[in-house]
Formats: sequence, C-alpha cells, structure tokens
Amino acid sequence: MAEVTMEKLVSLCKRRGFVYQSSEIYGGLSGAWDYGPLGVELKNNIKDYWWKEMTRLHDNIVGLDAAIMMHPDVWKASGHVDNFSDPMVDCKVCKARFRADQIDLNKPCPNCGSKESFTEPRQFNLMFSTHLGPVSGDDSNIIYLRPETAQGIFANFKNVVQTSRVKIPFGIAQVGKAFRNEITTKNFIFRTVEFEQMEMQFFVKPGEDEKWFEYWKESRINYYDKLGIRKDKLRFHRHGENELAHYAKDAFDIEFEFPMGWQELEGIHSRTDFDLSRHAEFSGKDLTYLDDQTRERFIPYVIETSAGLTRSVLMVLSDAYEEETLEGGDVRTVMHFHPELAPVTVAVLPLVKKDGIADLAKDIEKELRGDFSTFYDQSGAIGRRYRRMDEIGTPYCVTIDYQTKDDKTVTLRYRDSMEQIRVPIAELTSVIRKANKEYRRG
Repeated sequence: MAEVTMEKLVSLCKRRGFVYQSSEIYGGLSGAWDYGPLGVELKNNIKDYWWKEMTRLHDNIVGLDAAIMMHPDVWKASGHVDNFSDPMVDCKVCKARFRADQIDLNKPCPNCGSKESFTEPRQFNLMFSTHLGPVSGDDSNIIYLRPETAQGIFANFKNVVQTSRVKIPFGIAQVGKAFRNEITTKNFIFRTVEFEQMEMQFFVKPGEDEKWFEYWKESRINYYDKLGIRKDKLRFHRHGENELAHYAKDAFDIEFEFPMGWQELEGIHSRTDFDLSRHAEFSGKDLTYLDDQTRERFIPYVIETSAGLTRSVLMVLSDAYEEETLEGGDVRTVMHFHPELAPVTVAVLPLVKKDGIADLAKDIEKELRGDFSTFYDQSGAIGRRYRRMDEIGTPYCVTIDYQTKDDKTVTLRYRDSMEQIRVPIAELTSVIRKANKEYRRG
C-alpha cells in the first residue's frame, strides 16, 4: 500500500471537489479553505454524526447555538484577553514570522536560511478584533471574533438550567465557527484561521469530576471506532504541567497519526469551576446550581470534550485514502469512508443509454434519494465509472442492465471488496441499510 502524503490528499481534494483554496482566482488566502460539493457533504455528515452521538443518544445533554460575537467582558473573564497569545519572532533578514516555541532560534531561518539572529520573542494575541457600530476609532466598541465556542455555553449556563429543566450531571453541546489569528498556518486544513469546533461542556457536582473525566475519555476514544477509524492511528497524550491550560486540572488529547505525524485531534479537559466562577465574578450574576434533592448550592465543575470539525475532516480523509494495486498491476485510488460519512452513498449507473435502460436507472435513483445520498452517472465505460466512484468514496454502486428489465434485479457492487451481487429492486434499500449498519472496514 502506497504511503499517504499530504500532497496526494490535497491533489485529490482539489481534483474531486472536496476542498479548494479560498479566493483561488485572486491568488488565494493563507490559512483559509473552501469546501466543495463533496467536501461540504463530508463535513456535514461528520457534524451530524457527532451531534447524534453527543445529544440524541443521551437524555442529559442539550444543544446550543451561541452568537459568534459576544460582549468583550466575556473574553476578559475567560482569560483570553490576558493569556490567549503565542510567543512570536521575526527573521531580521526576510521578515518571516514564526512561533518561537516551534523553531530552533539558534539555527538558520527556516524560510531564507539566513544565520542572522531573530528578533526577541514577543507575545502575540490570537484573537481577531473588530468594531461594533459606525465609529471604528473608539476603543469602547471593540469586540472579538470568538476564538472558541465554549464561552458561549458558559455564558448561557443559567438560561439553560432555567429553561430546560436539566439536572446535574448534564451537558451542553455546540458546533460552530471559531477564529484564531494564527502566526503560521500549515498542513492544509489542519491549522487554519477560520475553523469549526464540536464542543460539549458537561457540568458535574464537585468531587465527581474525576469519575466523569474518565467516563468521557473512554466515550470519546470509542466514538472514533464507530466512525471506522483504524485504532492503531489513535492514541492518548496526557498534558504535562507545562502544557496544561490555565483553567485545567487535568487534560488528555486524542491524537491521530496524520501524514505529517501524530497531532492533536480532540481534547478532554477537566476545567474545574474556573469558567463559571470567573463569569459570576465579572458579570455579578449568581451562577450557582441548586440541587433540589439536597438543597445544596454550588458552582458545578466542568468536563469538556472539544474536537475540531475541520481537523476531523482531515482525519477522515487521511484514514480513508488508499492506493490499491490490483491483479495485472493496475492501481485504484479508493477512499474507505464509513457509509454514514460518505458524500455519496449510492451511485446509480445504467450499463447502456438505450432501450429504456437509462430511464429505468433514473427512476431507481429517484426512489433511492429519499433514503440515501445518490449520484447518477451514465458517462463512460462502466469500469471507469466504478473507479470514479471509488476515488470519492462511494460505498455502493448499482448497475442497471438488460437483465433488470427481465427480472427486476440490479447489480450491487461493494466499494471495499469490489464484490458484485444481484439484488431485487424492491429489496435494494433494505440491503443497503443492513450493509451500512454492519459495516466494518476490512
């Protein structure tokens, strides 16, 4: 099996319509990417799968969609105004900018090779600022694009408790855009200035946080097995004392082996009562929780699960990609997406265009639309069409031929094994649903 490289993934994503460079016709914009027809379907499928896993399968987790722009005091309370920064240096020759903790300051510049020294490290706040209202020169109306989605959850803690009748322990989940003015953006969609997060804040009684921390660690690593991600590509990394965020009691990353090496995919953090305590202090509002059984009032502790949606897309692309050498030496590129995530679930392919075969195929494709994401293709040799579908990760191809007219059966082809079976049209939906449910990557 050929090595999966970032260059191969970027090429496939552009060629097949998964991801495009933002503003490409103007030369592109560093750190920003657009999701094409297949990419947006893949991203939405991952988002929907996460949402179902984190809300609908639990009776104590509710959803939220908070505004991107929030009162600036939110970010003072959270510590982002004072602490959300990276050490930055510039090359004195080419003026290229780097994070001081990611390069060796005693070696030549990675950009131009100059042996001249770098500037002294200085802190660079990662939040994008803008102005609310018509006057841009007034510092009193400065606001920030949120660098994370979690604070919208904490700011709405009291609202959710009062309106949803939730009881400790409970969670609030959210998927949304976040923005970080990264000094360096690299590795395709792994690190970008605009991205999406999938976060859940789980509120627990103080003293029960360690139990729930272990629960969510186990739950989140098992989630990736459900997605069909290979287990040997995943591992835990525990944060050392010098890695812990200012709010964290304990933290683990789930790391994935991307083409550029092991990198963070998701974080599980024990945030204690830091966030709610700070927001209570800065807002002057009572954010304690009243236990109606014990009549005890306390500020809940928080266990956070925080995953990057865009990083999850890159993970799924990286894990799915394979160049498979077939008998005779031919190589097929295939994306082994889990059927629940694949942008196209079923491709409907008439063997010929004449004698009513194409019309029958179109009718079958329309019938399947209500249950699956479908694609109709009647152009080119059937083998070539199979290869196109393999390259975009379509799990099933349905071929309509002359026999279909005689006995109302079709050929169902499985992407991973390339096995082909005859299935009655009337049973096609149930057979595909059963295959989806039982899917395991070989």
